Amino acid sequence: MPRQEDPRLLVGSENSDDAGVFRVRSDLAIVQTADFFTPLVDDPYDFGRIAAANALSDVYAMGGRPLTALNLIAFPCERLPHDVMTRVLQGGAERVAAAGALVVGGHSIVDPELKYGMAVTGVVHPERVVRNGGALPGDELVLTKPLGTGIIATGIKRRATAAEEAAAAIETMTALNDVAGSLLWRHHAHACTDITGFGLAGHAAEMAAASPGVILEFDADALALLPGTARLAEAGHTTGGSRRNREYLGDRLKVNDAVPQALAEAIVDPQTSGGLLVSLAPADAARYVAALKQRGVLAGIVGRVERRRRGSGVLVSVA
Repeated sequence: MPRQEDPRLLVGSENSDDAGVFRVRSDLAIVQTADFFTPLVDDPYDFGRIAAANALSDVYAMGGRPLTALNLIAFPCERLPHDVMTRVLQGGAERVAAAGALVVGGHSIVDPELKYGMAVTGVVHPERVVRNGGALPGDELVLTKPLGTGIIATGIKRRATAAEEAAAAIETMTALNDVAGSLLWRHHAHACTDITGFGLAGHAAEMAAASPGVILEFDADALALLPGTARLAEAGHTTGGSRRNREYLGDRLKVNDAVPQALAEAIVDPQTSGGLLVSLAPADAARYVAALKQRGVLAGIVGRVERRRRGSGVLVSVA
């Protein structure tokens, strides 16, 4: 895509950021994003809630507040009853309402495969935009949700995920990143991204690439997994997306041989409505995590930002 040159465009597509940001006046910018995908779970209402939470997350990752959402749905009219569409849309509307935003319309098409998501518009002060670039050497890395949604969803499709494991994954995927996003500016976040289809390693690599001269190092022992993730990964219930993520990263990702195989799979596992990955100075990171825990968000410090050695192509390291 050609680079868009306009002083009002604060964030475009050049750094693979989570959303576009456009300044409309000195104290107001709009945040715009869109996301949709095929079902991950069996229940249409839960699918709608997950898809909406996932789309809203991009606004929170920029430090913004969502205002409106447009439904985007492709529906197999000849294969599924229309009440399935109703339940999907109701689930999406529930999450948008929980975010304090409004569903103002949308668009639907007939399609052989069900797909659903949203285009979301939010607002942010132009001086409080948090980008995926800006991580500094010495920063600590905070992650606000556990990993493993892609592996759990694959297990659901193969009838290998236990009911309680599926329930835990649905709970985390439907949880909004509103609290984590609202506290970014207050705790002086240098960079932030939400963890979705490229997995933790992929989105961390984007953060490192957008923050010149750094490498993101993760502590394997600090990375939390959803219940059942390790068991399912060890049984081979991984995704094609994780393989593509690993191939795409290539030598830019370094995983220590001592890291358990299940965790090595989880860091490239495509996430849906995953947590925020935030880079902050150490004292700010500690205060940010404490503030999140007080509000019921089980975040943790999972790594650090270091200077990249000259000539090294590694952007992400896990040990």
